[in-house]
Amino acid sequence: MIRLRHTLLFVSLFMLICTSCHRTTARQLLGEAETLLEQDSLLQASMLLRKVVIQAEAEADWHTQYIALQRQAEAIAWSNTDEALRLMLQALEVYRQHPDNERNHVMLLDYAGTYAAQKAYNDDTSFDEALRLTQRAYQLADSLRDNELRSQTLTTLANIHWAMEEYDEALDCARRADSFAVPSTENAARQVLARCYLSQDSLAQAEAIYKSMPTDSDIHMAYIVQSNLASIAVRLRDAEAAEAAIDSAFEEAERLYFNALEQKDDYYQAVIQQEKHNDNLRLWVSVSVLAIVLLLALAAMFYYRLRLSRARQRHRLQLMAQETQRQQEQLAQAQEVIHFLQEYILQRSEVLQKLSQSDGQRISLSHREWADVERTLNAIDGQCIAHIRQLYPDMSDEDLQLCILVRLKLSNRVIGNIFCITISAVQHRKTRIKKEVFGEKSPDVTLEQVLERLPVVSATILS
Repeated sequence: MIRLRHTLLFVSLFMLICTSCHRTTARQLLGEAETLLEQDSLLQASMLLRKVVIQAEAEADWHTQYIALQRQAEAIAWSNTDEALRLMLQALEVYRQHPDNERNHVMLLDYAGTYAAQKAYNDDTSFDEALRLTQRAYQLADSLRDNELRSQTLTTLANIHWAMEEYDEALDCARRADSFAVPSTENAARQVLARCYLSQDSLAQAEAIYKSMPTDSDIHMAYIVQSNLASIAVRLRDAEAAEAAIDSAFEEAERLYFNALEQKDDYYQAVIQQEKHNDNLRLWVSVSVLAIVLLLALAAMFYYRLRLSRARQRHRLQLMAQETQRQQEQLAQAQEVIHFLQEYILQRSEVLQKLSQSDGQRISLSHREWADVERTLNAIDGQCIAHIRQLYPDMSDEDLQLCILVRLKLSNRVIGNIFCITISAVQHRKTRIKKEVFGEKSPDVTLEQVLERLPVVSATILS
């Protein structure tokens, strides 16, 4: 009996050990969630991270818990800044109750300061909480004498001051961030420093920084560097010469297009003349054959004309197909040239660069800048906005400005930064304009689609 009890106890312990060995820990689940984040599977990753937070608390694995909260905040930062800030403050509270590594404390404070700044910017409220959190992060980084964290937190402070339009303080923080920069923070610090110089019209310093920044395989960074260098070049040098070059290029594209149309007409005229000549020749041959042989000639002529007609039809179809293909290629090339020139204008427009390179920051345009954007868009988009003004004279300036930004294919986030509203508010305003102004009731049709077909309709009505 005793031996049986010992055997049962041993089996129970063995099964308990096996069950414990096969149970997935919170830290293992966190690794799976981070893999999902790398694959951009945000929904699945967010669900798994919520499970990690609960399981880590049950396991008293506080490090995994606050890291999971931080990853959750990163995953939703762009779509829900308020929730991202709440999660980061919760992660900070977990760390304060169970501290382990001061470097992690600095990073949590820096993230929380960044999200607090984004919330203040979106809601147009005070940046005090963002400054408090980030300044605390810098103080800890400075006490640790960690140059990487010093550079990272000073870069965040520079961004906050820049958003507050305190450009002198932003430039001071950016310079200090650059002085502490290590390879992992160098590009971010230099980018913020260059932007601060641009805000104070120190174009030469900004140009020197952008030229020194390595882009390697980072396409986004290469675009930022090259577009800013182009903007600086236009501001430092001869902008009128650039505009003249663009006008000349447009004239050349138009000349090529009309030459292609003229060549097409000449070709068809030549084909018609050749067909007439061939018809006359065939008629003379037929009459000669009829004079020599009567019945045989009729039979032979019928057979011959039948085969010749079919061959001629196939040949004509081949020629038409070849010509159509050639004309399509020429038109496609002309369209590529026009598209390239349109993009060239957009890249050289300082105001449009200001819109497209907001980098999550607040954008403010003057009346003159709005007029410049509308004039540029009309020039490259078939007078689209001018047609809208004629067809809908009662449209408000703000609704018309939203239509301009939509035609420029700016994202809802950038539009929200311009009007200081949330992404959902931008979508709501688009829906209202589509229904109330343009009369489009279908939920499957977007404002972008309405504006895409509007210039063609407008041109017909106005003519």
